[in-house]
Amino acid sequence: MKINHTIILIVIISIFGACTMPSSGSSTPNPFFSESSLYLKYPPFDKIKNEHYAPAFELGMKQHMQEIDSIALDQDLASFENTILAMEKAGSLLDRVSTVFYALTSAHTNDEMEKVRSEMAPKLSAHSDKILLNDALFQRVNTLYDNRMDLGLDNESVRLIEKYHTSFIRAGAKLNAEQKERLKAINSEIAVLQTNFSQNVLKEVNALAIVVDSKEKLEGLSESAIESASNEAKSRGMEGKYVIALKNTSGQPSLSSLKNRELRERIHTTSLSRGSRGGEFDNREILTNVLRLRAEKAKLLGYENHAAYTLEVQTAQTPQAVNERLRSLAPKSLANAKREASDLQEMINASGESFSLSSWDWDYYTEKVRAERYSFDASQLKPYFEMDNVLQNGVFFAANQLFGLSFTERFDLPTYQEDVRVFEVFEEDGSTLALFIFDGYARSSKRGGAWMNSYVSQSKLSGNLPVVANHQNVAKPPKGEPTLMSFDEVITMFHEFGHALHGMFSNVNYPYFSGTSVPRDFVEYPSQVNEMWAVWPSILKNYAIHYETGEPMPQELLDKVLETQKFNQGFATTEYLAASILDQALHQLNESEIPSAEDLIAFEKQALEDGGIAFDAVPPRYRSTYFSHIIGGYSAGYYSYIWSEVLDADTVDWFKENGGLRRENGDHFRLSLLSRGGSREALSLYKDFRGRDAEIQPLLDRKGLN
Repeated sequence: MKINHTIILIVIISIFGACTMPSSGSSTPNPFFSESSLYLKYPPFDKIKNEHYAPAFELGMKQHMQEIDSIALDQDLASFENTILAMEKAGSLLDRVSTVFYALTSAHTNDEMEKVRSEMAPKLSAHSDKILLNDALFQRVNTLYDNRMDLGLDNESVRLIEKYHTSFIRAGAKLNAEQKERLKAINSEIAVLQTNFSQNVLKEVNALAIVVDSKEKLEGLSESAIESASNEAKSRGMEGKYVIALKNTSGQPSLSSLKNRELRERIHTTSLSRGSRGGEFDNREILTNVLRLRAEKAKLLGYENHAAYTLEVQTAQTPQAVNERLRSLAPKSLANAKREASDLQEMINASGESFSLSSWDWDYYTEKVRAERYSFDASQLKPYFEMDNVLQNGVFFAANQLFGLSFTERFDLPTYQEDVRVFEVFEEDGSTLALFIFDGYARSSKRGGAWMNSYVSQSKLSGNLPVVANHQNVAKPPKGEPTLMSFDEVITMFHEFGHALHGMFSNVNYPYFSGTSVPRDFVEYPSQVNEMWAVWPSILKNYAIHYETGEPMPQELLDKVLETQKFNQGFATTEYLAASILDQALHQLNESEIPSAEDLIAFEKQALEDGGIAFDAVPPRYRSTYFSHIIGGYSAGYYSYIWSEVLDADTVDWFKENGGLRRENGDHFRLSLLSRGGSREALSLYKDFRGRDAEIQPLLDRKGLN
């Protein structure tokens, strides 16, 4: 059994085995009915049609249940092989279709796929419940758990039994029949609501794109950005107008350069209104219903609230531990943000303006302060950050220097969209490590943000090598023009590749533990560590090349980039902590305390006040009604980034103490931690790598929170 993070349900699926299936009734053979014949079992994207998904899901669930019933009703005494390994190997068809489908509903969806998604949500929930609430199956798992130390198994196999047992318990295996029926109903309702919420977020962000009627109002934007806005308008049938697409965060990239304050305000307030302005995409009632159901489920399972239920299996373990960490950082972060705000207000006053700083002014005047203080603004950097160059001479180059990896682009493997690229990844000895898919551009069919996913997960049991993907939402330039990235987008590219390395380096026995299958408050740690190489001098010099002249970034500008790493950290940390505190506030409520849909926004405001992080000039990075993290796999878990960053900052210090970008350091990091997946407790792996527990001081130094 493994946890499929893409589905955001606990569904028992695997990546092992294949057989020939009957026809799906489609006009073309269903590619999911057999294992992919492509290299490393890479998905046959060119053969997959919308009509293939539903039949594959239906047959996949049917076959999976037959396999599970066979395990549960086996007359032989329970053994590791006939129970645990059998479940690891079960559900190959369901895994194939689930993996591709949920990856593509994030990366390149359409109306037909969204219809299938809605139809399958309650069915997959019921399927999961039917397995995890199977008494006969649980008794076999429980027997093995009770005798696990006497079975002569290695440590990873014992841990696998323990993880299975925990999954069954947390899914309600010990509830009575009446309680199980209620739990099934709750899970089904949540699955439907989560799907509706996610669909609304995507539809709302597209529906609320900002229409501008004249080029003059776009003063401050680059010519390339203006042309992109014009092309977006044309694609929507608005010839002669300009359309600024929204990103999923509260803040919007255009606010840093737009001179028109009225337009900045319009963009920002529109962004903050998503999901809470009434109409068909309003998410307030959906969210409050999800929160109420999660609270009821937690109580049913014996937990005080959803946060307590969720955090039990994370490294944090308790809401109290998370609250303590967030509350310790909030006052210092807010104080920094207010000092930054004072600097911005001085800049406003100095420019002859009389208005008080508002949230839609922050990014614009931050760039002015940056230019004054460091004699450059962020726009100066973009010509040095052409996307392909950053990818190959930055991200890939760092991986080569640290781990000995090399990359060759593959043009023979099909992709699901014309902009998507595929690379084969090689070890230093020339052997194949993995396939890497890069999907960098924003589009209306793609959800916001950046993420990594696995299409094929490594395990010795299956014999599979990894196929992993990175996704970003960089605006695509007009045809023939270079893709110039912001510094934040560069950092994001390195970050996501850290996740990819975690998946590619996996060297575990069982699918359950593969790659990024670790506690979510640990999963961000390797990706955050990889960000350090974006500003490592030898790496930065290798990729920070002017796209026109081929000249490297001037040393003076390079030095300024490095000098500004702590700049605006008050804002960045405060908007993040505000979202994290909001997430915890929503999920530490019991059922009777959940606010109504009408009171949700007021609750947000009070939660930020109570958390000591309320500051109108710095709204949370996400408001609850478009906070996709908390509707999916990061519910009560958005704190994970700052929690992991403690480990990250301490690790950066270790690299610096040990000579930095050295192969020996990369090998140690890989062998002691990155390759181990979830096969051992996360913090034990960290101690194996670092030689001690993590210390928080490096993080405080990094963020100027001393």
